[in-house]
Amino acid sequence: MRILVADDDAVVREVVRRYLERDGFTVVETADGPATAEVLARNEIALAILDVMMPPPDGIELCRSVRAGPHPDMPIILLTALGEEEDRVLGLQSGADDYIVKPFSPRELTLRVASVLRRAQRTPAPAEQPALRSGAVELRPDSQAVLVEGRRVDLTAREFDLLAFLLAHPQQVFGRADLLEQVWGWSFGDQSTVTVHIKRLRAKLGAAHRIETVWGRGYAWGRPGDEDGEH
Repeated sequence: MRILVADDDAVVREVVRRYLERDGFTVVETADGPATAEVLARNEIALAILDVMMPPPDGIELCRSVRAGPHPDMPIILLTALGEEEDRVLGLQSGADDYIVKPFSPRELTLRVASVLRRAQRTPAPAEQPALRSGAVELRPDSQAVLVEGRRVDLTAREFDLLAFLLAHPQQVFGRADLLEQVWGWSFGDQSTVTVHIKRLRAKLGAAHRIETVWGRGYAWGRPGDEDGEH
């Protein structure tokens, strides 16, 4: 399985390549935007790791071009030294499947690669699996579609998984570590990833969302104790 590692720092590329090859992956390396765009256009890789700040087009631009191109489902992880929440939101808005801040643990990165690949290769839900509904929100597992008042809302794969989990467990409170393990499949990693995804879900669902913040405990779909947990 071929993984693209695009970063203008040769040391970063070397470290990531060694860890990925140890896990059995074949690694393709690029150091700038034009060379990376050429590799992406060939659609010969299983996943791309893109540095946000490499010579243009940068990782954000490349991610957007992939999502708008003929192979929009290619898994992408953004790698960057920018760690503010706004930067994470920008990365997720561009369509990235994950976002890792430098300095990082190479072993953690390889575990995240495995997690994103599992999500990308997962067998679609059976057609007979019922839709999940709550108020104006409807999630259809068979077609991977989310509707708000009958209008389709575009979610990333991870946003879809997070919403599906919350809808399937109404009024139940889950901490960030719980959601990281249940939705991402990680027992490690930056829990602010969950916060950013919750923020993005609320924004995309608008007034129809029922994601409650339970202070000191976590998040729930619907206020805990409510009886109208329709799904």
